[in-house]
Amino acid sequence: MKRKMTTMIEMALALAMTLTACGGNAAGGDDTADTTAVSEETVAFDADSAYALVERQCDFGPRVPGTDAHEACAAWLAATLRARCDTVVEQRGTVTTFDGVTLHITNLVGSFNPDASERVLLLAHWDCRPWADADPDESQRREPVMGANDAASGVGVLLELARVWQLARPRQGIDILLVDAEDWGEEGGDEDSWALGTQYWAAHPHVDGYTARYGVLLDMVGARGAKFRREQFSTYYAGDVQDRVWRAAAAEGLASTFLNEPGGAVTDDHIAVNRRGIPCIDIIDTRPTPTGFFDGWHTTHDTMDQIDRATLRAVGQTLLRALSHEQ
Repeated sequence: MKRKMTTMIEMALALAMTLTACGGNAAGGDDTADTTAVSEETVAFDADSAYALVERQCDFGPRVPGTDAHEACAAWLAATLRARCDTVVEQRGTVTTFDGVTLHITNLVGSFNPDASERVLLLAHWDCRPWADADPDESQRREPVMGANDAASGVGVLLELARVWQLARPRQGIDILLVDAEDWGEEGGDEDSWALGTQYWAAHPHVDGYTARYGVLLDMVGARGAKFRREQFSTYYAGDVQDRVWRAAAAEGLASTFLNEPGGAVTDDHIAVNRRGIPCIDIIDTRPTPTGFFDGWHTTHDTMDQIDRATLRAVGQTLLRALSHEQ
């Protein structure tokens, strides 16, 4: 998530516009009738592996578009997906930022069972914010953000899930979308200045006519003490998907992490996915802080010191259960 927590008035206006655009589509069905279950053969989510995948991204340095670190990490992400997924698409594109910078971006899509008609979309952004504009030290606010939690954590969880599904084949089609250029947005400005990579993908999907039964976005899912509340755009667009995930968390004994209470409405990648007509929720750590997020958000302190294996496991294991028929 970039920018700020959206106010309820702003949310209502955005919802009205989106309903006009895509008809307010929502996922149907219930868990008992689910035909998109993963294999009963279970391979556990490995939090140590996920942690190492987060750390590997940070080893490149801040993955700011246009930098050597960004290009090197893109190549590594593509290679990692190729080693685990059935097919991989590298989507190259060009976007223009709110401040007039032309960015050459790379979105990556790793798919399981690419010919299956029933699909689930899982996504996270992999780029870093160019400036630590929320840093408490004003002298550091032009420094890039390392982005261990925002958003290497979500990428790490998805890459670890890909390892699991490589071993325990899913029955449905699963697409792991790693999106670029999410975090080069104008704080306090136009909401569409954020999530440029996802907006690009939504306008130019990796498969013509692509759709999915539903989507799940991971953003800031690795910090110590994380609390995942029910983000309000997610509740509106995909409440049944949100119910599925929160029930899975409770079944895993994680109700104290996935809180059954409303959170704020957050401007994030899932907005563009919902506007495409795919009901998508956002699993995002929100807190009662001045920014609404973890203390390292958009600061030079978003480093590996923030990352907790227990949080990574909570999210990964919850998703494994949510995508299975064992509910």
